[in-house]
Amino acid sequence: MKATDSADFIQSLNAGVFSDQFGRALSDVAAGVIDHGKEGTVTLTFKFKQIAQTNQVNVTHKLDFSQPTKRGKKREDTTLDTPLYVTPEGLQLMQTNPTDQLFRREDTPIPARS
Repeated sequence: MKATDSADFIQSLNAGVFSDQFGRALSDVAAGVIDHGKEGTVTLTFKFKQIAQTNQVNVTHKLDFSQPTKRGKKREDTTLDTPLYVTPEGLQLMQTNPTDQLFRREDTPIPARS
């Protein structure tokens, strides 16, 4: 199995919403660190569980961050699940390419023009 494309993996989680939340957390924590001179943290946690007897896994993804503020810190965590397929290409949202040709050329009802 090939290594999973990590950028595609993050973008697949929760239909891209997780990626947006992660980017927002990175920016907010970094800004808090600069504005207040205190340490901040961003933590990603992934848990995997097989779905029945299939080649799918349920990925529980958690984003936890702590943003420094003037008098303390602001903390938030979000946990959601996304089912993914384990394929020879790595972890993917779709098992096969949904845009592959659905019908064979010889099965078309109208013959191709010459």
